[in-house]
Amino acid sequence: MLALLGGATMPAAAEPVKIRVSWILTPGELAPILFAHPDLARHEGASYVIEPIHFAGGPLSIPAIAKGEIDIGGLGYATLAAAIQGAGINDLMVIGDVVQDGVPGWYSLSYFVLKDSPIHTIDDLRGKTLAVNTIGSLMDLGQRQMLRQRGVHDRKDVTIVEVASPNMKAALAARRIDMMGAVAPVGADPELRAIARPLFTAADTVGITQISALVARASFIKEHRAALVDFLEDTIRATRWYIDPANHAEAVKIVANFNKQPLAAADWAFTHQDQFRSPNVLPDIDALQRNVDMLWKLGFLKAHLDVGAHSDLSLAREAAARLR
Repeated sequence: MLALLGGATMPAAAEPVKIRVSWILTPGELAPILFAHPDLARHEGASYVIEPIHFAGGPLSIPAIAKGEIDIGGLGYATLAAAIQGAGINDLMVIGDVVQDGVPGWYSLSYFVLKDSPIHTIDDLRGKTLAVNTIGSLMDLGQRQMLRQRGVHDRKDVTIVEVASPNMKAALAARRIDMMGAVAPVGADPELRAIARPLFTAADTVGITQISALVARASFIKEHRAALVDFLEDTIRATRWYIDPANHAEAVKIVANFNKQPLAAADWAFTHQDQFRSPNVLPDIDALQRNVDMLWKLGFLKAHLDVGAHSDLSLAREAAARLR
């Protein structure tokens, strides 16, 4: 009381840092459901608050990152390279894992042909029509890599067309296409498995793929490092909760409710029919470098990109050390 009368003031509590996080699809990205289960976000509301922001595709988030409209992006390796080389966001840093493809024992992006199809080898694809969700997508790049490895020219020997993922199964069944790529939820579809068989997977051609990684600009990291470490600690805690088989029923219910779908449609999530998530939210930087190198070799990048120069895993390691 005397201090107040004497004119002294108490320091104001710092406002939580707003962390705007991009996301495209759930449960591939957990941002909008990260803390749906109680007691996972122990720092949220104190040192930071999270604001998930939806984008229809990864490349659409690049201008938002450049303008400072989002703080953390979940970017695939092609989008990461495009942001750095194409958009000139030279201080973009990989700080965490979202999801990885091709990790042994987990789902890998698969390429399906009909069960009665005469296609049994990559060479049999010559003259055929192959469907991907988007030209230049991870699905497309993995397919092109396999074709080139086996001596099939991806621009001369086959026709590659774009088909929205929900429409691919019907197009394959109607024989309008000869092969389709299938992301995790599509690949787990029993109706697809009843009529089609996988010819190969992305893991067969590129090994592990860092499908998506958390990225932030170096300036944001420097200014808000403590809040980011708290955010990553909570993210690690939430990720471990989601991938724990003991929590599967509740985790699936959260996904199904969020996506407004039946429980059965989400039952594949967080099982080995799903792709791998690091329990310490640590991306595979070696795999990410190989993925980016593939882009360069396929002619999608104008120059070699050193992923290590755009990575800072110290925050995730510090956050994980708190939970040991």
